[in-house]
Amino acid sequence: MKKSYLIAAAVAVVAVGWVASGQFGVNKDVNVAPSKKASKAQSAAPLPRVRVKSSVAEIRVNELVVLGKTEASRKVTLKAETAGRIIAIKAKKGDKVKKGDVIVQIALDDRQSRLLEAKAKLRQRQIEYQAAKELSARNFRSKVKLAETQAQLDSAKANLKNIKVDLNRTVIRASFDGVLELRPVEIGDFVKIGNPVATIVDLSPILVVANIPEVQIGRVRQGLSAKARLVSGKIFSGKIRYVSTEAVNATRTFKVEMETPNIDRSIVAGLTAELRLSLGDVKAHQVSPAVLTLSHDGLVGVKSVNASGIVVFHKIELIADTPDGMWLAGLPDQVTIISVGQEFVKVGQKVEPITSSGTAISELKGK
Repeated sequence: MKKSYLIAAAVAVVAVGWVASGQFGVNKDVNVAPSKKASKAQSAAPLPRVRVKSSVAEIRVNELVVLGKTEASRKVTLKAETAGRIIAIKAKKGDKVKKGDVIVQIALDDRQSRLLEAKAKLRQRQIEYQAAKELSARNFRSKVKLAETQAQLDSAKANLKNIKVDLNRTVIRASFDGVLELRPVEIGDFVKIGNPVATIVDLSPILVVANIPEVQIGRVRQGLSAKARLVSGKIFSGKIRYVSTEAVNATRTFKVEMETPNIDRSIVAGLTAELRLSLGDVKAHQVSPAVLTLSHDGLVGVKSVNASGIVVFHKIELIADTPDGMWLAGLPDQVTIISVGQEFVKVGQKVEPITSSGTAISELKGK
């Protein structure tokens, strides 16, 4: 946006100078004849002059550069699924853990005795059901009674299963290989169901997350090659694994994620990173910002003069902004760009283009 303001200011200064110099517009010495000769005088009036510069497109790598940050590819907060007192902690913050490693252990309390009781109850229900089944087969017991004992057996099985699940939940394990980032509990703490006990992050692979402007998002796709550079100067390569399909309302940008291997976990989460997306080669022209102008409907572009001397407007795409000038795509391979006076001529108007040396293009062609 700041560059746009500078460009607009440059255009205004050049335009004012152009008008003040008297080079733009009609010849001051042209006399308007009385009524009968008015049309002849008008047709004889010289064409508006504009200064032009010929330009030939060059092949340039189209690279999109945005700022982002590194993020863990996975981040999970482990929560207590049963209530109880913490009796053991097997990992501290910063430790590397493997999937299945014990992180925290909750006291069994009366769970073990409830397990034994549930097993005994199940054996009793199995015996009762078997007896009812044999009596029913001999017509000594009704089918209703058999169904009742079947229901009691099923209930005993379900109760035993629930107790086993609750016992397993007293041991909280790592859900994947990663690093123990947070552990907000200590031995002796009492946790309720849903209380967080540990956070594990996966730094291999690592992500570089950035937001792409809406004017560029159409050229970014999954699988696209990319590079990232950290403030330390370290550069690494990867591929785009995710492109958001919904813009952030406040910024009208789209989230993208680049994934790269990080086996040694030397790249941590939260680092500022410059993300570079290679969008392929493109034909572009190097021009001064002063040549930019606006169309009648507000589009940024460049005005040129065609072979017939007619003004043409070209909507452009900014490929790069360098100290030596802007690189623009969207123009013909060879084009005569209006460098001064573009704000005072209209699209479709016939003009007389002159070079920077003050020579008219028509004179050069005549030679």
